[in-house]
Amino acid sequence: MNKFKIFNDPLYGFITIPDGIIFDLIEHKYFQRLRRISQTGLTQYVYPGCTHSRFLHALGCLNLMQKAVQTLRLKNVEISPEEEQAVYIAILLHDIGHGPFSHTLERTIVKDVSHEQISLQLMHYLNAETGGRLNLAIEIFTGKYPRYFLNELIASQLDIDRLDYLKRDSFFSGVAEGNINSDRIISMLNVHENRLVIDEKGIYSVEKFLISRMFMYWQVYMHKTSLAAEIYLTQAFRRAQELAQNGEKLPATPALEYFLSRQKKDDFDFNDINAFVDLDDNDILFALKQWQNQEDEILSILAKSIIQRKLPKAEIYNQEIPKEEIEKRVQLCEKLLGAGSSSYFVHDTEMSVTPYNKESHPILLLNKKKQCMDIAESPKQILTQPLYLKTVKHHFCSWNQEKLLRLKKK
Repeated sequence: MNKFKIFNDPLYGFITIPDGIIFDLIEHKYFQRLRRISQTGLTQYVYPGCTHSRFLHALGCLNLMQKAVQTLRLKNVEISPEEEQAVYIAILLHDIGHGPFSHTLERTIVKDVSHEQISLQLMHYLNAETGGRLNLAIEIFTGKYPRYFLNELIASQLDIDRLDYLKRDSFFSGVAEGNINSDRIISMLNVHENRLVIDEKGIYSVEKFLISRMFMYWQVYMHKTSLAAEIYLTQAFRRAQELAQNGEKLPATPALEYFLSRQKKDDFDFNDINAFVDLDDNDILFALKQWQNQEDEILSILAKSIIQRKLPKAEIYNQEIPKEEIEKRVQLCEKLLGAGSSSYFVHDTEMSVTPYNKESHPILLLNKKKQCMDIAESPKQILTQPLYLKTVKHHFCSWNQEKLLRLKKK
């Protein structure tokens, strides 16, 4: 079988499959599931073009990683064929543990377990299936491999993951402020003393990257309306789980039913993984469509609000919401839907973005004298210094009486 096929990507054109094992991993059911996992959660409720999948993002990362390896080799960074294959596998599988709607339901379907932890567990299963061929990829993914720059290509403040998702999410959302020149940044990559660095002349491309990421967070990922939809989706799952664990039978696929009735436990075992890999966006959408007609009024309204896009009024403020205003909305909700209902429908959420974190994987510039300097300390920087300051805002969403009554009647 010819395993050296190509994919046609709307961003990069033709993406080549560099290795037979890469093809086998792409063909595996764990990876094919990513076709049915939305890359940007419910952002499509605001930006209708945001229907791209984690599958497409992973392939894009594979493409950029091939360019990064080629760039580093041209700069006399030695990367063995075994390391090359391993870093391709690691970037391809870095998001394989995402659940339905990506970050939206993370730590909701499975409490206290991140998608990175699930990705690692799935990599171990795939490693067993392939007779240990993922050993080096797992070492690189977990940061245990001594050539640390390979891990930084996968997980750092200027990693391949971010270079793809910013460009891709900007493209599909149509938000031009997020567009970055990933090719330029990759061409500036270098390695110094086992760390991933940027050639100094690439400083302004990196500053543009940091600014674009900040704009994408405030304009797309934390848009007030899509965030309200995602909050209500998590509340719908929470309500369904409470009902299921109290013995109520709810319409759900076998995989979703497993997690609705699953009691909290310390480990994420073999049965959990088997159910998890059968779970995707379609399970959640199927259930929500059915839950619109449930007798439980809270679950019914939450499901209708998502399926019919009848979302609550949402605003973003620079200061905390006055307690009096929150209490006013709480009382209205509980008057119409009963005691305790406000915890599902009235939400004050603190949001924060730090475009550049100096303490975690600092971005280092390499000058012609082979000396490194943090980008925020460089005399050539223009905007990086203010970017390591955290910006905090408050998202508030709740129903007004008219909309709530309208949904109750439907």
